[in-house]
Amino acid sequence: MSETVIKVENLGKKYFIKHEQRERYTALRDVMAGGIKKIGRKLFSPKTSNLTPKTTKEDFWALKDVSFEIKQGERVGIIGRNGVGKTTLLKLLSRITEPTTGRITLKGRVASLLEVGTGFHPELTGRENIFLNGAILGMSKVEIKKKFDEIVDFAEIEKFLDTPVKRYSSGMYVRLAFAVAAHLEPEILLVDEVLAVGDAQFQKKCLGKMEDIGKEGRTVIFVSHNMGAVVALCPQSILLESGSLMIKGDSDHVINEYLSKGTKLTEKNIVHFNETSKSPVYIKKAAILNDKGEPAHNFYLNNKIFIQIDYVVVRNVVQSFIIIAVSRDGIKIFQSHDTDIDSRFLQLREAGQYRTIFPLPSRLLTAGQYYLTIRAAVGSYGQFGLDDHPDALRFSISSDDEDTTFKGYADYRNTLIISEIEWQTQKIE
Repeated sequence: MSETVIKVENLGKKYFIKHEQRERYTALRDVMAGGIKKIGRKLFSPKTSNLTPKTTKEDFWALKDVSFEIKQGERVGIIGRNGVGKTTLLKLLSRITEPTTGRITLKGRVASLLEVGTGFHPELTGRENIFLNGAILGMSKVEIKKKFDEIVDFAEIEKFLDTPVKRYSSGMYVRLAFAVAAHLEPEILLVDEVLAVGDAQFQKKCLGKMEDIGKEGRTVIFVSHNMGAVVALCPQSILLESGSLMIKGDSDHVINEYLSKGTKLTEKNIVHFNETSKSPVYIKKAAILNDKGEPAHNFYLNNKIFIQIDYVVVRNVVQSFIIIAVSRDGIKIFQSHDTDIDSRFLQLREAGQYRTIFPLPSRLLTAGQYYLTIRAAVGSYGQFGLDDHPDALRFSISSDDEDTTFKGYADYRNTLIISEIEWQTQKIE
């Protein structure tokens, strides 16, 4: 049984927000009148103090009554919308700030990467900051020297090693900061969304390093809005909402719970959109249908899925597109435009009401939960969104089907797409 290295009990963090009542706009005459009044008050009421804008205080709980445990070697993602307390939680775990209520028990040395440049002295060189960060983490000079070459090689900044870090780009900052935090062997590594600053190749490198850290028996806490990265790295995840812990469990389940909160799933899987859009093309209604034309949201591998979209063209428009995109776990699997084959709407889409049906072939997607984004756009590549509905609908595919032959193939391939492809083979001399 793995040892618990992080224990959070009834954790809360409260901040005070000040609200000051001020005039929205002050003209020169108001300033002059205010100055005359102030002089008058001093002359006729010298004991009266200067009037100041009225202020009020409001309690704001960034986190409230959060409890969980994380065991040694676990890699845990923390997800949720902006402002729900993810970064505050990491700051509390890093001991950068103190909790208002509750307690945190940590076993082992903690390294954190919360924002670009945290823990770096801008006037010191990259070489000097490696030793400074190591000392902050409690490493001896000998230990840091053993890891020094690995850190420099991972960060890819050897050419700028003796340059003050104030001259580094944000990407260079992140590379060096992550390399130091990951290679100085902390028992617990905390990483915020800061990795988004780096390029795609370096992000992949960092995710691989964090996976290696977990396999070595050390613990990783990873905050990200990239659901694909969370699924790839973290078997377990925590969902925060309005400062409270909503759910902790398998990442697939937690992410589906998170994504579904913004999805307009109705019993019949039909959604009506706001018709007050000012765009020349707007989506009126969308539905997911089975092969009988009935609204549905549960399908089997061998079922065809039909997406029906009703939209309105207010006035004649050129180079317009109706777009659908299917995603899973925050990763967009594919996107299709209604002009991919029929290009007549590129020249002109006349004013009027339209209905279009998009078929998803059977035996295309593996079992899981999928999200549908619907969009009306204009521009030569549909780059200008007019009416955008991200994750507007969702549907699920189950492998529990009579089509057992294909089900067997689908289950062990471990891919998102399983479309049957016709192979042509012949014997040649």
